[in-house]
Formats: sequence, C-alpha cells, structure tokens
Amino acid sequence: MQITFFVFVTLTTVCYATKVLQCPGGNIANLQNNVQIGECDSPPCKLKKNSHVPLTVKFVAEDEYKDLKLVVTADVAGVVLPFVGVDGSSPCEYIFEEDETTKVNNCRIEKGKTYVYKNPIEILQIYPRIKTIVHWSIIDASSTNRKIVTCFEVPAAITN
Repeated sequence: MQITFFVFVTLTTVCYATKVLQCPGGNIANLQNNVQIGECDSPPCKLKKNSHVPLTVKFVAEDEYKDLKLVVTADVAGVVLPFVGVDGSSPCEYIFEEDETTKVNNCRIEKGKTYVYKNPIEILQIYPRIKTIVHWSIIDASSTNRKIVTCFEVPAAITN
C-alpha cells in the first residue's frame, strides 16, 4: 500500500512539473521536479495577458539568508528587461516551510531546510505579445555578490 502511494505521488509530481532550464552557471539539483508554472508542462509556457499564473518553486537553502529579493526578467530580442511589478520585490510573504502551509517567520531562511515559494505571477495587460526566455530567481540582496538562492529559466509566450 505504501509503495503504491509513493509511486502515485511521484508520478503526480512528475506529471505536473514544468520543464525549465538551469540559469547560466547554475546547477540546482532536481530543478525539473521542483518548479510548476500554472498548467505548463512543456515550453513555451503560455502566459495570458491580464491573468494570474500560479507559480510554485521548491528549494533547499544552501546557506542562511535574511534579505531576499526577486530578480525576474525577460529576454526580448537580446535585450534583458525587468518584469514590471515583480522584479526587485520581496518574496518573503510567499515563502513557506516544506509543508506548504506554514509561513516563514521574518524571512529567515535556514541552511539545509526545504522551502516552497508559492505566488501567482501577474501577467500585465501592458506586456507585449512575444516569445521570450523568462529568468526567475530569488537572491540574497545582503551579500556583496547577490548570491542566488534558487533560479530557473523557461521559454514563454505572452498571449492575448
């Protein structure tokens, strides 16, 4: 019975994972199985204007962090542009313990613990209809080199 349940949970997780890419220079273990963008399972992910697309990212903290920021950009014809309203904001209110229900207190991330970032991405009406590569990361803004906490890239298409 336990084996059947484990296989079902594993297959469900795999079926709902979004195919994402490592960030340049990145090597995050199990990245493919730990990111879900809406109902997207294969790129390009369709991001409909004037909508909210659920995003869930599970990650293991490699260090202790306390000043986190989002870096979310889109590569548009070779020009990297920030995602207005998301880039530079704090992810703290959307970070949960591994159980996905307990919010993290004061945005204190402990080394070795598993966390889940859950927040719908708002696709603004002002975004152009384009195909792009979205770069999404959480960084430690307090470190001098803006250390990456977690990161992925995904081909996407912004649609009407």
